[in-house]
Amino acid sequence: MTSAMRAPRSLLPLRLEDVVFAVGGRRIIDAVSLTLEAGSRTVIIGPNGAGKSVLLRLCHGLLRPTSGAIGWNVPELPGEPRRQAMVFQRPVLLRRSALANIAYALAVARVPARQRAMRAAEALRKVGLAHVAARPARVLSGGEQQRVALARASALNPEVLFLDEPTANLDPGATHEIERIVGVMHSAGTKIVMVTHNLGQARRLGDEILFLHQGRLLERAPVDRFFKQPASSQAAQFLEGELPW
Repeated sequence: MTSAMRAPRSLLPLRLEDVVFAVGGRRIIDAVSLTLEAGSRTVIIGPNGAGKSVLLRLCHGLLRPTSGAIGWNVPELPGEPRRQAMVFQRPVLLRRSALANIAYALAVARVPARQRAMRAAEALRKVGLAHVAARPARVLSGGEQQRVALARASALNPEVLFLDEPTANLDPGATHEIERIVGVMHSAGTKIVMVTHNLGQARRLGDEILFLHQGRLLERAPVDRFFKQPASSQAAQFLEGELPW
């Protein structure tokens, strides 16, 4: 097999070394070191102000650390299609149809024009929204908008998907559907890294838990062990509802 035919090397692992992110002299992320490997679903939890969303944005590349280093196994090069995606608590959708939102992302990723409509339509079908393809994305319900955002991410076949509170403020039915879609993407080989306040969701979707408190990574453990026997007093207090959310 020639080098041109070889599959690209995986982005993972992602390594963070003594990462600090400070604003106005206050450390929002404080000397965090960790390695995110392929396979397991990583769920980040902790009280309000712990730095969870900031950590996710640092990993995704939306923020640069004040100090420390963040690096993929192979660097993402300027101009090349991104191999990781992020879905936010509030979907960021363009003023165009649901289908066109996905097709635009594919265009940015340099997918050939002849493939975009088909891939966008298939992505909508997978999230159960084929029937809204022509509707303006911004008039859809909150749950439907989040599913469009997930369809847009999944259409890119990302190696890594970062999710920041993807079911916040959604009803149980919409939450169930989002969790189903995330599960399908994980089964297809996408690494899931997710922030949630929903402890039931963390149990359902997580393989490992990262517990943040005041910007520091206090604990990393398999999901069952974390919920049954947290190693830190802060995590135990959090699970008992004794830390402010």
